[in-house]
Amino acid sequence: MPNKRHVRRPIEFLNREEIDALLAVPNRSTWVGRRDRTLLLVAVQTGLRVSELIGLNCQDVVLGTGAHVRCLGKGRKQRCTPLRPETAKMVDAWLWERHGQTEGPVFPSIRGGRLSRDAIECLLTKYTQLAARSCPSLKRKGVSPHVCRHAAAMDLLHHGVDRSVIALWLGHESVETTQMYLHADIRLKEKALSRTESLGVKPTRYRPNDKLLAFLESL
Repeated sequence: MPNKRHVRRPIEFLNREEIDALLAVPNRSTWVGRRDRTLLLVAVQTGLRVSELIGLNCQDVVLGTGAHVRCLGKGRKQRCTPLRPETAKMVDAWLWERHGQTEGPVFPSIRGGRLSRDAIECLLTKYTQLAARSCPSLKRKGVSPHVCRHAAAMDLLHHGVDRSVIALWLGHESVETTQMYLHADIRLKEKALSRTESLGVKPTRYRPNDKLLAFLESL
């Protein structure tokens, strides 16, 4: 039987200005602030699911040439996600400060255990509210770990990365799952429109004929 049809709303994601505002909020003079800033950067750059962020261990981070993180995704499928140089640098500094066991979480709680899903959602809400003071568009968005995941996908799409690569990057089962990102941002459609040729139709002004004018005057 076919699935029941329902209205699909556009996905929520963060643009570059909103990401920068969010990353600027954590207090880098504190241990928690440095942890949270690193976590946010990893989330928006890698597009890891919240369960994958929680399960990320120190031994899953590979730095140096070809820096990347390894994670166990849906269906217990392992995948590797590259880290940009600025992300790798921040993660390296955090791990040096972290001094954790290889089996320990990359982003631990204050007590040393793993952060919960609720804890990550709570810190995202807190930082979004603070970032909204300098970036008003964040007031209209409910930022969740999945919104950060969408932000990573949209950033790849804007840079011309093929949908099949994005599907592999995010650990999607099917390339068709990434189709939703094509509908999410009007800028992609405007970019496509700019590549089309003009139809050559000149704007004109309507001029009524004498018969119509005479009829209107007789009313």
